[in-house]
Amino acid sequence: MNIDTTSPVNSPRRPIRELPDTLISQIAAGEVVERPASVVRELVDNALDAGASQITVRLLAGGVRLISVEDDGAGILPEELPMALKRHATSKIGSLADLESVGTMGFRGEALAAINAIADCALLSRVSGQAHAYLLEGQTGEISPVARSTGTTVEVKELFFSTPARRKFLKTDATELAHCVEAVRRHALARPDVGFAIWHEGKPVEQWRRCGALDHLPALEQRLADVLGSDFVERSVWVDFSTSATPGRPDYAPVIKVWGRAGIPDAARARSDQQFCYVNGRFVRDKVISHAARSAYEDVLHGQRQPVYALYITLDPTRVDVNVHPTKIEVRFRDSREVHQAVRHAVESALAAPRAGHATQDNAAVVDKPVAPAQVSDWGQSAMRFPDPVGHRVSDMEALWTVPPPPIAAPQPAHDWPLGRALAQLKGVYILAENAQGLVIVDMHAAHERIVYERLKAQWSQTQGTASLPSQPLLIPATFAATTFEVATAEANAATLHLLGLDVTPFSEKTLAVRAVPSTLAQGDAVELARSVLAELCRHEASTVVQRAHNELLGTMACHGAVRANRQLTLEEMNALLRQMEATERSDQCNHGRPTWRPISLRALDTLFMRGR
Repeated sequence: MNIDTTSPVNSPRRPIRELPDTLISQIAAGEVVERPASVVRELVDNALDAGASQITVRLLAGGVRLISVEDDGAGILPEELPMALKRHATSKIGSLADLESVGTMGFRGEALAAINAIADCALLSRVSGQAHAYLLEGQTGEISPVARSTGTTVEVKELFFSTPARRKFLKTDATELAHCVEAVRRHALARPDVGFAIWHEGKPVEQWRRCGALDHLPALEQRLADVLGSDFVERSVWVDFSTSATPGRPDYAPVIKVWGRAGIPDAARARSDQQFCYVNGRFVRDKVISHAARSAYEDVLHGQRQPVYALYITLDPTRVDVNVHPTKIEVRFRDSREVHQAVRHAVESALAAPRAGHATQDNAAVVDKPVAPAQVSDWGQSAMRFPDPVGHRVSDMEALWTVPPPPIAAPQPAHDWPLGRALAQLKGVYILAENAQGLVIVDMHAAHERIVYERLKAQWSQTQGTASLPSQPLLIPATFAATTFEVATAEANAATLHLLGLDVTPFSEKTLAVRAVPSTLAQGDAVELARSVLAELCRHEASTVVQRAHNELLGTMACHGAVRANRQLTLEEMNALLRQMEATERSDQCNHGRPTWRPISLRALDTLFMRGR
């Protein structure tokens, strides 16, 4: 029998020995430095920690040949320069207590040593009050006086020169440059009080001037517009939410504060490349935060589109562990559920205010404040009357209110209605309305679907998921031929159906009778509604269906309860629907994330007809 003597099992014993410092640093560099952008991130971190107000990044060959980061921070004393390139040497922490409450961008004390192990590094620094600056050559350790203003410059030349295999994995110069710019962008979004400039091959690439402190909203808005474009600001809403350790005590510091801007559903993209999350000023990729933000969009976003946002989260540093990974881009929360709820509630609340409740300019209107009840006209109580299967007529719009609406001040003049005055119905699908800005086109089914959905959610919330939704008995039960599974499901889930405001019982072996439906959906198709709910119960556990009733199931019920296409409406009914849209949260999208209305400004109409030319 042949034995493979080269296998690990049969190889001779290898002695345990200590690795040389150079190899240790190169191994560490493999974790810290993935590409030139990794170096840029680490050096900009250090510049910010030094108190810089202006940072300039200069690159050659996408950062492979040269990365130079200049700052006007506090500088490094000449006697401390050699220490800066040693492993685990840092000015940021000195004890375990410091590590557990890190307030700086850097703290591990290994980045410069790792970079110096795989590139040709030089540090040039001057402290305020010194006659001149000092230059440290990373490879030789030599220090010499040079000219420079207060601050520090770190030069990194020929990245991966000592590990050529790693260099082969780098992409083109253009790709590496793009990653470097992205690294600086992430810092710039969190520090509007700092100016940033990026140069490549001697030419300016990006420049963002100082705006002001992060907690100064105009400064943050300006920086967001500069970095992400004015379109991002125009198509987003402010997020501002805090949780308090002591409810009702606003003088107490918040446990978690979430603020920033969240893009409206219409601004969603195919990729998640405009999702920026910061925890205590540090850019992070965190599954808890991203899931919370995505879930806030779950019933207003269409398909697999990705929302855009820039969210800033602050909490006690002792409640978050930033020492999870050498790149410092991952964090771990002490109470991830608390953070998830705060982020979701913050974004959800910001998106709730309907843009339909505000006057619009052109096609890019965004609102930052919810509609006050006094701004809703009395059209909300107007009648939308349609034939009922049992022979009597009940107002659909009145049925949407399970309790009387709040008192309303004097009705607004027609020209003040944000969605305007109804003019006509197009093909039984769209409502055409006129407002102060021009023409408004409304998808009547999608809009009414959202209105019904929000009323169902409000009812469900009032019951806390334990009491039944208000139901309305049918004068004549609606019967339909059912499959064996449907009959069995109805019998086995009678309590669940009752909880949802439905009474579905066997009429015969192959027939089911719908005897009651949710009050809000009294004018819908009772049979179609029952079939859809039974289908959900067939696919899922009863407890799961009830738990999901807040979104998917109530959305399904709302879809079947909304007015259908080709239903002819009077002008009074159309106006009633418009006024309800203006007062309903999230009414800009249907339950599936499609838009419910679109404006066309007079300027756009003039352009179509070449007026003024």
